[in-house]
Formats: sequence, structure tokens, C-alpha cells
Amino acid sequence: MGAATIVIALVVVMWPGSERHRSRLREVHLPFGAAEQAYASNLQIENLTQSRAENFLNQEVTIFNGQVTNTGNRPVANIEITMEFADEMGQIVLRESRVLFAAQAAPLAAGERRDFEISLEHIPASWNIQKPAVRVSGLLFTSRKE
Repeated sequence: MGAATIVIALVVVMWPGSERHRSRLREVHLPFGAAEQAYASNLQIENLTQSRAENFLNQEVTIFNGQVTNTGNRPVANIEITMEFADEMGQIVLRESRVLFAAQAAPLAAGERRDFEISLEHIPASWNIQKPAVRVSGLLFTSRKE
């Protein structure tokens, strides 16, 4: 009975459509309606630096470190940024969106500054190696009032 359960579980996990489902879950974006767009100018992305490293699979990874400051008056549970990488002609070769904080992280309070790190494994070779354009593209307000 136990072996049959394991086999069924493996079939469900390995089923061709299941990877697409997991991939869709990773593509969920934070809200960016009128209230979030109005508040986005209060979130300053600063001191963005880039470096290169090798991961445990010997693949080259580009790492971006920066700071985000909440200059507004509301705490923010999470922030999504979109990074746009251009080629020598100024054309966008990659647009990548990432959330800055882990789900269990404390909210970014009004007036607070916090470091963040984003690692990217696959940036097109046509990228001009310049800092990407970065903008806030989603944010999640905290449900509690502070």
C-alpha cells in the first residue's frame, strides 16, 4: 500500500501539466492598483550595485544588491520591482520582476531603509552590462494600521 501511494504521488508531481502550474504560481505579481501606484513614489531604490559569482552548478550568476527606503507614512509588507536590461542599441533584452522580501519578513515601516539582494542566472549575452532600469511594479500594504 505504501509503495503504491509513493508511485501515485510521483506521477502527480511529474505529470506534464504540473510544472506549468508551479510556474504560474511563481508568476503571481503583487497588486499595483491606483493606491499602490500613488504610493510607489515613496519607495526609493538606492545604491544598486552589481557583481558576478558562480553558483554550485558552476553557472555564472549576476547579483544585484541595493537598498529600498520607505519615505512615505504607511508600512509596506512587500515590494515588487521590475528590472529592465538593455542592449547597446537601448532596446530591452530582458524584463525581470522580483519581490524584495521573504514572506515572513517584517513590514518596511515608514521612514525605514532595508537592504535587498536579487540573483539572476540567465541574462542575455546582448545585455550592455550597464545597470538596469529599476522601478516599483507592485506593492502590498500591511493589513494593520501603525
